[in-house]
Amino acid sequence: SAEFSVDRTRHLMSFLTMLGPSPDWNVGLSAEDLCTKDCGWVQKVIQDLIPWDAGTDSGVTYESPNKPTIPQEKIRPLTSLDHPQSPFYDPEGGSIAVVARVVIERIARKGEQCNIIPDNVDDIVADLVPEEKEEDDTPETCIYSNWSPWSACSSSTCDKGKRMRQRMLKAQLDLSVPCPDTQDFQPCMGPGCSDEDGSTCMMSEWITWSPCTVSCGMGMRSRERYVKQFPDDGSMCKVPTEETEKCIVNEECSPSSCLVTEWAEWNECSASCGIGMKKRHRMIKMTPADGSMCNTETTEVEKCMMPECHTIPCMLSPWSEWSDCSVTCGKGMRTRQRMLKSAAELGDCNEELEQVEKCMLPECPIDCELTEWSKWSECNKSCGKGHIIRTRMIKMEPQFGGAPCPETVQRKKCRIRKCLRGPSLEKRRWKEAREKRRSEHTKEDVEGEPYPGCKMRPWTAWSECTKLCGGGIQERFMTVKKRFKSTQFTSCKDKKEIRACNVHPC
Repeated sequence: SAEFSVDRTRHLMSFLTMLGPSPDWNVGLSAEDLCTKDCGWVQKVIQDLIPWDAGTDSGVTYESPNKPTIPQEKIRPLTSLDHPQSPFYDPEGGSIAVVARVVIERIARKGEQCNIIPDNVDDIVADLVPEEKEEDDTPETCIYSNWSPWSACSSSTCDKGKRMRQRMLKAQLDLSVPCPDTQDFQPCMGPGCSDEDGSTCMMSEWITWSPCTVSCGMGMRSRERYVKQFPDDGSMCKVPTEETEKCIVNEECSPSSCLVTEWAEWNECSASCGIGMKKRHRMIKMTPADGSMCNTETTEVEKCMMPECHTIPCMLSPWSEWSDCSVTCGKGMRTRQRMLKSAAELGDCNEELEQVEKCMLPECPIDCELTEWSKWSECNKSCGKGHIIRTRMIKMEPQFGGAPCPETVQRKKCRIRKCLRGPSLEKRRWKEAREKRRSEHTKEDVEGEPYPGCKMRPWTAWSECTKLCGGGIQERFMTVKKRFKSTQFTSCKDKKEIRACNVHPC
């Protein structure tokens, strides 16, 4: 408790007190006016308080460790949707819990008063007149705050809807006298609609505000709408189609100020009836020229009131944790669910109970992929032991740890027939015939490998490889230059050799 004095020049009361332990939460009042309209002093004010965040220390619970908020944020009221671990969290987004109550009571009057009526019992009653007198049956012992602005109409068309406003009961001086409701409803229709049948002028919704005429300081902006349907009686529409208002962008234009865009339009209210939340955003156009940090808020949140809810709202459990991804690698899907807590027969509930979203895990391994084996080549020798080969190509290189490529060339032995070896009659005759030919043809060059009964031309050059990679084949040939009629051998014929080439993978 505390005692303090007020006078005609100092009549606004503000105070702040911290909640401990907590990050930097507090409660208080700002500029609470203790004057009455009739220039008297209020007798008693009772005000319930909700918690605020000072913006200097980050944390979500009462016992969060110290963690300074850098840069500091603006002081703001806590909401029931700030964080799931917050003690004030409400998945339905209801009103924030009241954590304190302040009672301000007038003890005495001193000195010269500024009200005309003498300070007596009647004067006290006069002091208790509500600040905003409405033409209703509100008892003088009920002290209310001012009415809030009217909410948007529940109907955006020319069908009849409702709008609401509310006020808060600040003090009830006589508990035996009931105080009227704190909510007020009024019939309404969508923008540009009239109750007069036959003369209704159907208007479109307002088109978004134009940009402010200045980028710094105070300017003007405008918005328009158009006539969707003229009155049936042929009269002209008298509803305005354009409106203008002042706008302020970047109040400070010094080198240390942060240039931002104008606020965008408010999002729709999060509730279709009752009290919800709405947001609006703006963007940073330019950071301060002096290199300092930008402390400007880019998101604003405030409560919004819709007409009173006449049906029982969906009572839903919080969302479950996301399920594991449907795959162990690559792209998949994951889901989460929530449950309907209220009985279905209490009212229709169209809220979704399951959500699905994509998920991405590390890429799946891709194994090496090969073509089919080619046919076996011909034997690379015309007699004796040789080999044949076959090849295959790489269609896909291994990726992300996939299986490596196996061999792309295979060879195996081949044996056509035995080559003539060792001393024999035929070989001796062949040698004798060769010596005889050499003596008869001393001017001729004998090139290439000697074959019985014939003279061969030299081997041709190897042909180009049939493939650039992955295993190909080259060939070369030796043709008969001359056959000897006296020979008894039948092996005098053209020769062909094959070998593998470019066996490296593609």
